[in-house]
Amino acid sequence: MGKIASVCVFCGSSPGGDPAYRVAAEALGRAIANRGHRLVYGGAKVGLMGALADAALDAGGEVVGVMPAALADKEIAHNGLSRLEIVASMHERKARMAELADGFIALPGGVGTLEEIFEIWTWGQLGFHAKPAGFLNALGYFNALRNFVDHAVGEAFLQAPHRDMIIFREDAGPMLDALDAYVPPVVEKWIGRPEL
Repeated sequence: MGKIASVCVFCGSSPGGDPAYRVAAEALGRAIANRGHRLVYGGAKVGLMGALADAALDAGGEVVGVMPAALADKEIAHNGLSRLEIVASMHERKARMAELADGFIALPGGVGTLEEIFEIWTWGQLGFHAKPAGFLNALGYFNALRNFVDHAVGEAFLQAPHRDMIIFREDAGPMLDALDAYVPPVVEKWIGRPEL
């Protein structure tokens, strides 16, 4: 096994509009389990989150969910996990998931998924961690986002090495390979910052 032992996956609590999104979530869950990695995720039994966790569990994997009490009280918590940790807030959830993981993957999802993976990417850019992160681009879901990130580089709001910190792959196996091979860049965060 490589340097990645625990993978945190951010994804939708909705299933999405195409069954292929569920297929991608299930394939990722199986791939994580089959490599002997632990899956860390948001702890829900619904949407892509539930599909991901169920596939990893069915493949014999260890699955740890982290969920704020307010969401657990809405009865969306997955009761069949290896471990479910209940925390007080969304902030605590994200911090705990980051602590438990060696790498991060975003499956298709909405605002919460994007907020979670972007925060991890920001922390990496600022040098708070050196863990890899990527978008599993099922059905080209993140194509427009990838184009926007390139645009941000072209407009000098993002440096190319920081863009390259975020991995885009279409399938679970290549994504996990890329996480394991990741080498963080050594580059100053600021663009055009005058010397103080």
